[in-house]
Amino acid sequence: MTQTHPDPINIAYLGPPGTFTEQAAVLFAGDDPRSRFIPHHSITASAESVAHGNADVAVVPFENSLAGAVGETHDLIIHQLDLHICDELVVPIEHCLIVAPDADISEIRVIYSHPQALGQCQRYLNRRFPGARTEATLSTAQAVSRVVEIGDHVAAIAPRRAAQLHDAPILEIGIEDDHRNATRFVVLADRDHEPTGDDRSTILFGTANRPGALLRVLQHFADADINLTRIESRPARERLGSYLFLIDCDGHRTDPALSTALERLEPELERLRMIGSYPKAPRP
Repeated sequence: MTQTHPDPINIAYLGPPGTFTEQAAVLFAGDDPRSRFIPHHSITASAESVAHGNADVAVVPFENSLAGAVGETHDLIIHQLDLHICDELVVPIEHCLIVAPDADISEIRVIYSHPQALGQCQRYLNRRFPGARTEATLSTAQAVSRVVEIGDHVAAIAPRRAAQLHDAPILEIGIEDDHRNATRFVVLADRDHEPTGDDRSTILFGTANRPGALLRVLQHFADADINLTRIESRPARERLGSYLFLIDCDGHRTDPALSTALERLEPELERLRMIGSYPKAPRP
């Protein structure tokens, strides 16, 4: 959700500049020139900067339409940091093949990128560069930096902005295997968002290990006519086979239907935490 902030805002994100996360951070900042973007070397580091008071918010990847949940972000929210989701953004993912100036595409032997990007372009790589090997980098932007540094025989998979920042040629655009590819980013802060009338909520809960426990939780939402849009299980880190659940649902935590459903659920659950309510982002 593009918005104007009343005060200058420090936005942490997975860097360096040129990543899809930076693109999401810029989208979140909108047209406010006072926004300050702070790159970090990992998702965890960017979120910790908010927890430690060094940034106001962190923009982090949450799920991808092809690869599913981003485990590092989910585990941060569940196990490590008491932060809330205050907004979400959906960014279409367009991958480009980027090389160093004057590189010969017929001589490409190594292709660098973030592991998710490599996975999202696997069919393309198998068809276009069957003899090349892939090497993972911490970010797509770092992949372009490495290619520019090395020069010959290498290429990178990254967004257009990374190529522009490094003045590197783009040989092919839209090389992702599925053009419906999109990543949902969430904005982490010390509080969530006030109601807007078109909201989503993310809730963490744990159930007792007995037959029908999860079914009864879901039935409460159905009885309240609350639409669940996503459910994800993550290890509870207590014992093998012990799980916690993250759900997304329509509505704000202050809506009567949702708040009543949560009040009725709480006695039945071993753990319940509202991660946040926030404006829905439009889907591409």
